Amino acid sequence: MIIWSLTLFILTIDAYIEIFTGKNILGYGELYGKRIVSFFKDEPIVGGYINSFYLIIVGYLFSLSHKFSSNYKYHILVVSVFFLSAILLTGERSNTIKAIFGFLVFYFINNHFQIKQKLISILLIIILFISLINTSDFIKLRYNGQFLKLMIGEFRSKIDETYYTENYKAKNLPVVKLIYVDIYTSGFSVFKSHPFFGVGNKNYRLVACAKIKNPKYTCNTHPHQTYFEFLAEHGFIGTIILLFILFNLVFGKLAIILQSKNYIQVGSFIFLLSSFLPFLPSGAFFADYNLTIFWLNLSLMYAVNKKTNIFLKS
Repeated sequence: MIIWSLTLFILTIDAYIEIFTGKNILGYGELYGKRIVSFFKDEPIVGGYINSFYLIIVGYLFSLSHKFSSNYKYHILVVSVFFLSAILLTGERSNTIKAIFGFLVFYFINNHFQIKQKLISILLIIILFISLINTSDFIKLRYNGQFLKLMIGEFRSKIDETYYTENYKAKNLPVVKLIYVDIYTSGFSVFKSHPFFGVGNKNYRLVACAKIKNPKYTCNTHPHQTYFEFLAEHGFIGTIILLFILFNLVFGKLAIILQSKNYIQVGSFIFLLSSFLPFLPSGAFFADYNLTIFWLNLSLMYAVNKKTNIFLKS
């Protein structure tokens, strides 16, 4: 846990360096413009990576709280905001939502803080985040110019041209179309064409990008949403089987997790929970990178508690 903590702190500091200077300490950061890549060089996934492990690290810090004074919990809260702010400033909207959701759930069930302390902390963090969003034209574009339009229902429209011209074109900021609804529609269309067993694991790209294809299909490697990916590639029957197995593994020990107050375990559980939030864009569930992070969190969730570790149970 010490090695993981140091690794995540170094990565996050490097992300901040790139956020404020345009390049990380190795000189990466130009390929995706203002998107943050840090040590990942050519992939803007650092926000998702931090989100995958920051609650585990925060939980580990809480496991050491008995060694320090009562004010130690506020230091941990600051560390949490340190990670959370970095995720927000990467501009990765889906991972930011998941990270904020995870943060709220983690501190809601945390018994180190009183209700009043939790409410005040959340209010201060909301104010901080609003301030952070307004510090950068790029971040405002990502969260205000694009995300809020999606939330209010302009699903199939691109960024308003007048608004873009007046506020972003002069500053060389990109126009990004809101394409997720088209991709989701494509995934659901593939499912309707193969409703029972789907097109097969990781075969969505073969069907959606075929030379002769359904006009409702959008060529992409995957539907960019876990449930649509399951439905398109495994059909209704396969999706039910997959979700039954995964939900049983993730939620089967929920009572023990909540009672034990093992915050490393809680951190892992909350990340897994956020992985199944509906409608939010996601990477391909069965891609090596995403699946590795998922199983690491699941394995750690079981391993760190004697009541759930199958090798320590009597």
